[in-house]
Amino acid sequence: MGGDKLDGQRVVVFGGSSGIGLSTARLALTQGALVTIASRIQGRLESAGAQLGDVDIAVVDVTDPGGVARFFDDRAPFDHVVISAADLAVGPLRAQSLAEARRTMESKFWGAVHVAHAARIKPGGTLTLVSGMLGQRPSGNATMLSAVNAALDALAQALALELAPIRVNCVSPGRVDTPWWNHLDETSRRELFERTAATLPVGRIGKPEAIAQQVVQFMLNDFITGSVVQVDGGNHLV
Repeated sequence: MGGDKLDGQRVVVFGGSSGIGLSTARLALTQGALVTIASRIQGRLESAGAQLGDVDIAVVDVTDPGGVARFFDDRAPFDHVVISAADLAVGPLRAQSLAEARRTMESKFWGAVHVAHAARIKPGGTLTLVSGMLGQRPSGNATMLSAVNAALDALAQALALELAPIRVNCVSPGRVDTPWWNHLDETSRRELFERTAATLPVGRIGKPEAIAQQVVQFMLNDFITGSVVQVDGGNHLV
């Protein structure tokens, strides 16, 4: 596997109804892949499917291991599996309830574990996780998310050894303009992005398409596994 395009290869993107997952699905389609997007919310899936065109959609909640297993049991093995699904509660640990803290871990970390445990992937195919810059630069304003992202980085590297010759990698995005930030009002979001852009060597906030490019590159480059690649506009340098 590998090469310049994904012609005829089967790709599933968990969390493919918005943000980084949606951009990854769109880019894989342009590379000739046969794409399935999976998400827990039917309406978002249908909207994303209408945007993308020729894709399969599947309602799957990654926090439900039985549902994840049934998804893979009902389908032929995939060439590439991408996990970008997450339902996050962000904030200092002591400002959250323990239920909120657990939800972040259950969704982003255990969701990835459920998919990795059940996924049927062809030899030489790929499993790609999405963590985040807080895994390497923790923040007390996002304690559980920092811990989850660090755990995902380590999970990808361990799985690269366990699942070989399947290739397992992780992309670690910086601050990216996705619908996840819609919990902020427009003014707060714009000010946050402007402050972030001013600190970055690239001078601008990230776009989900930039993260998708790295995810697809993991699929195409058959000599990369066990890597955690920072796509953060140089945030790790400042």
